[in-house]
Amino acid sequence: MIKFVTFASEFRVHALLCSSAAVLLTACGGSAVDAPIASAAGQQTQTAATMVIAQAAPSETSLSYQPSATTGTGAAVQAEPAPAGQATVGANEFAITGYGAGDTTPDAATNLSYGGENVKAPTAAAAPAPASLLAPSAESITTPATTYKVYVSPNGSDTAAGTATAPFRTLARAAKATRASTTVYVAPGTYAGGLKTTVSGTATGRIYWVSTTKWGAKIVPPASSSGDFAWDNRGNYVDIIGFHVDGSVSQAGTKWTHGIYNGGSYDMIRSNWIHHIAKNVACTSAGGSAIGVDSYYHGVKSDVIGNLVHDIGPAGCRFVQGIYISTSGSVKNNVVYRVAEGAIHLWHDANNVVITNNTVTTSHTGIIVGGGDFYFTAGPNDYTAVYSNIVYDNAMGISEQGRTGTHNTYRNNLVYQNPTYNFKLNNGLTHTATVSSAPLFVGYTKTGTPNLSLTSSSPAIGRGSPTNALSYDFNERPRNTTTGFDIGAYQHY
Repeated sequence: MIKFVTFASEFRVHALLCSSAAVLLTACGGSAVDAPIASAAGQQTQTAATMVIAQAAPSETSLSYQPSATTGTGAAVQAEPAPAGQATVGANEFAITGYGAGDTTPDAATNLSYGGENVKAPTAAAAPAPASLLAPSAESITTPATTYKVYVSPNGSDTAAGTATAPFRTLARAAKATRASTTVYVAPGTYAGGLKTTVSGTATGRIYWVSTTKWGAKIVPPASSSGDFAWDNRGNYVDIIGFHVDGSVSQAGTKWTHGIYNGGSYDMIRSNWIHHIAKNVACTSAGGSAIGVDSYYHGVKSDVIGNLVHDIGPAGCRFVQGIYISTSGSVKNNVVYRVAEGAIHLWHDANNVVITNNTVTTSHTGIIVGGGDFYFTAGPNDYTAVYSNIVYDNAMGISEQGRTGTHNTYRNNLVYQNPTYNFKLNNGLTHTATVSSAPLFVGYTKTGTPNLSLTSSSPAIGRGSPTNALSYDFNERPRNTTTGFDIGAYQHY
């Protein structure tokens, strides 16, 4: 059985399908090569997150489905032997690991559906690195399997069938084989980035891109990069789960200024590790971000959950962000540090965003709630909720900028040692239940790999709010309702 967790988002909005074009995120504006073209097709008004936890290794004789080149319909394809000269692919390459142990019965459907309630926390993550950020658990939960399956391995071939025993070699080839209700299983290894995905799932048939080992599928700049992104997704109802995006070694061509850019609707960017994006580029208003969720192509209501983001942008550059949101959605359980400007930055058409249980530090600004340079609205950024975040040791703490409304709320945050200011709110707004003392992390450092989990003496313990929070933390352990929800990405154990 594939292991997942599902939760329903807080807002109900209407989506338009997205077109294909190149986009640049900026701190205070955006530009693109192509003009946005919106479809009038309506979509359902909820979004859900889904997390793969465990699956049995595929059978050597299992069937998978491939879209027909002429009709796009699925046809059964018998698993094929590897092409001559290609290394044999072992079935264990596609066993799901690093997300926790649990039932490994293959692909049993359950009663949980898209938009269903989060009834139980998933298992904890255990990742290759940095190990100090992670801790074990034994919780698990299931959600429906998909109809179609595509497999990718460093030992595969793009002329193969894309099955478990004859996988594709590249992410780009796999993208051509996806359709609604497809899971793409990506085995551990190194893959060239510059990927663009445009196929949409549906409300009842999402597309899941899954690194079978959490952070095991590593995406790096190609030999000659033709774009400034590691992954550009324009499809709707798409989940990108568990990838390691490493921009530290640029080669020829365009340098990356964007890690995962998302222009679709009802998407999920979850449990990825993204670092060293836009580090060695000129600081220009073209900007950049590790994760960008954008409204430029009419994208709405996507979620950024449980990602590790660090070392983003050249020092002193105000145009490069960590997690950048310019539409509606949520930002929850993320760990973000050493970002040139905003660790979490809302701008353009951002509104109705829930920002909860993130830990952000050593960036220029911790959290920016703003609106301006609008694409399709006149603003303001309103009805945004900022709850239970740790914002510590940045130049500035939580800042409202541009056009903001009177219904934004700031509750139960730990905001401390941000020397320019801890809070700058507009329209007479105030913050409540704020903790104003050091978070007492297990191993805080401004350089290297910090351990931003909480010591037993932390004032963040039990001081968070369950409102808008997930029932699990960054490590996907349950948030303990006996001692109360903790502030920040980590629940103390």
